[in-house]
Amino acid sequence: MPINITMPALSPTMEEGNLAKWLVKEGDKVKAGDVIAEIETDKATMEVEAVDEGTIAKIVVPAGSEAVKVNALIAILAEDGEDVGAAASGGGASPAQAQAQDVKSDQVAVSAAPASSEAKPAAAAPAKAEGGARTFSSPLARRLAKEAGLDIAAISGSGPHGRVVKSDVEKAVAGGAKPAPATAAAPAPAAAAPAAAAPASAPKGMSDEAVLKNFAEGSYELVPHDGMRKTIAKRLQESKQTIPHFYVSLDCELDALLALRTQLNASAPEKDGKPAFKLSVNDMVIKALALALRDVPDANVSWTDSAMVKHKHADVGVAVSIPGGLITPIVRSAELKSLSAISNEMKDLGARAKGRKLKPEEYQGGTTAVSNMGMMGVKNFAAVVNPPHATILAVGAGEERVVVKKGEMKIANVMTVTLSTDHRCVDGALGAELLGAFKRYIENPMSMLV
Repeated sequence: MPINITMPALSPTMEEGNLAKWLVKEGDKVKAGDVIAEIETDKATMEVEAVDEGTIAKIVVPAGSEAVKVNALIAILAEDGEDVGAAASGGGASPAQAQAQDVKSDQVAVSAAPASSEAKPAAAAPAKAEGGARTFSSPLARRLAKEAGLDIAAISGSGPHGRVVKSDVEKAVAGGAKPAPATAAAPAPAAAAPAAAAPASAPKGMSDEAVLKNFAEGSYELVPHDGMRKTIAKRLQESKQTIPHFYVSLDCELDALLALRTQLNASAPEKDGKPAFKLSVNDMVIKALALALRDVPDANVSWTDSAMVKHKHADVGVAVSIPGGLITPIVRSAELKSLSAISNEMKDLGARAKGRKLKPEEYQGGTTAVSNMGMMGVKNFAAVVNPPHATILAVGAGEERVVVKKGEMKIANVMTVTLSTDHRCVDGALGAELLGAFKRYIENPMSMLV
C-alpha cells in the first residue's frame, strides 16, 4: 500500500513550513534514517528523515514551495516490492485510504516534537490549470494576480518547477493580459483575499492598500514576510499587548570582571593547538544572571492564569542576530555550568543559529533571556519580554566613565543594564533584588567560580 509522506510538525506550535529542498527524486530508493528533504520553519532549517524503506513514487509538493500546512501530503512512498506507478496514482487518493493508514501517514521523523494527531486544516487550494492540473505559485504572485483580475492558472511560471512568481505576474500585467472572466460562483473579492494579504504585525483593520496608498507608485518594493519575521511580529505584539512591562536600570563596574576574564583566558589549556576556551563578557553576564536567579528564586518564574510556574533551573536564552531577524538559543541550567562550558556552548549554538540549524528544543522555552547590544556601541536600551519568560536583561556597552569613590573622582569601566519585567509575576522590589544580585556577581566575579 502506498505510504503518504506528509509535512511534519517540527514543533508543537508549527502550523506551516517551507519545503526548501528535496534531497531525493522520484524513483530513488530510501531506507529508514535517510534524509529526504529540508524543511524551513520560522527560525530553522531542519532535515526530514524517512522511517520506512521503499521507493519515492511521486513528489507532490515541489522544492521551494512556501506555507505548506502541517499534515499536507508532500510525497508518496511505494513500499518495497510495490509497483511504483500504481503507488504514485493511488497514494492520497481518498480520505478513507488516508484514515486507514494513520500509522504510516507520518513516515517522516525529526528529533523535534511529534506532529499533532489531530489533523490540521488543509492548505489553501492552489490554482488549477486547464484539465485540473495544479498551478504552483507564491502567495505574493496570487495576491498580485487577484488584484489585477488575472487567472493565475493562465500565467506561465518561471520559478522552480514552473512556479508562478511575482515577476511572472508583472510581465503578464505589462503584456496586457485579459482579466479572468467573472462567474456567478466566484466568491466576493474580500473573501478571496489570501491570508498573507495583511502583514502579521499590521493593526487590525489596516489593509495593505491602506498602507501603500501613502506612498508614490514606483517608490517602493514589496518584500514578502518570511516565517521568521511573521513569528517575531506576532510574539512581540502579543507580548506588548498582554504583558505589563516595567523596567529597572543600574550601572555595573567591570574592571574586576575584565581583569579576571583576561587572567582566565591566558590560563586556558590548549586543545588541538588552540585554547580550550575564550571567555567573552557576554558569557560572564549569562552566568551572573543565572546565579542571580538561583539566589532570587521567586523571580525565576512564568505567568499562567491559574498558577505561577516556579522553575528549578535558570535556562538562559541569548538573543542572536541572524539575517532577517533574531533567534534565542538557550543555555540550559546555566547556574550549574562553568564559564568555559557556557562559552563553548554559546559558540556552538551561535554558529548553528546563524546557519538556521538549531533544533526547536534548543531555542524554545527558557526561563529568562539576555539581549546584548554593547558590542554595537549601544549605551542602554530596554528589551521586550519574550513569553513565557518573565524577565529579559538588556546589556549596554562597557565604557570608561568618571565615578565618585570616597569623595574622589575615579575612572572606571562601567556598563548599564536594564531588566524588563512582567509585573504580573515579578513586582518592583523583587525585580530590584534580582538586578542587585546580578550586579554583585558582575562586580565580584570571583564568586562565579566557587
